[in-house]
Amino acid sequence: MIHGDDVAALGRVDARLRNHSGLRLIMIVYGAASLMHFAHNALYLREYPNMPARLTPVGVWAAFVATTAIGVLGYGVYRFRSRAVGVLMIAVYGAMGFGGLDHYIAAPVAAHSIVMNMTIATEAAAAATLLIYLARLPTRRTTGS
Repeated sequence: MIHGDDVAALGRVDARLRNHSGLRLIMIVYGAASLMHFAHNALYLREYPNMPARLTPVGVWAAFVATTAIGVLGYGVYRFRSRAVGVLMIAVYGAMGFGGLDHYIAAPVAAHSIVMNMTIATEAAAAATLLIYLARLPTRRTTGS
């Protein structure tokens, strides 16, 4: 027998599955943080300590476009095709946000400027927020969503 509380709980799950604004907002924030970091990298590439000489600003922008494309495609898949595959693609996109921490393999934190450290940390924090949000998404699909 279904009780009123059961129906209300199903309604909340259904609403969370249909309401994509939280995910969209977090993806936009992460995308902005990523853009900020990649733009700073491209503009000040030679000032970043111990960066390989083969890296170019065009290469940095190409990496940004490729990374962002995974996130945008993942969101489209999530919304219109398969939630599970979309979440996986968005998770890959989010995990790429930790790539900026590789700067600290090339040189210690102290060797980077305050702005460099800020863009790296902001991107990583936004990526972590996105991944936490994804982990908390309901996995059950309800009728009508």
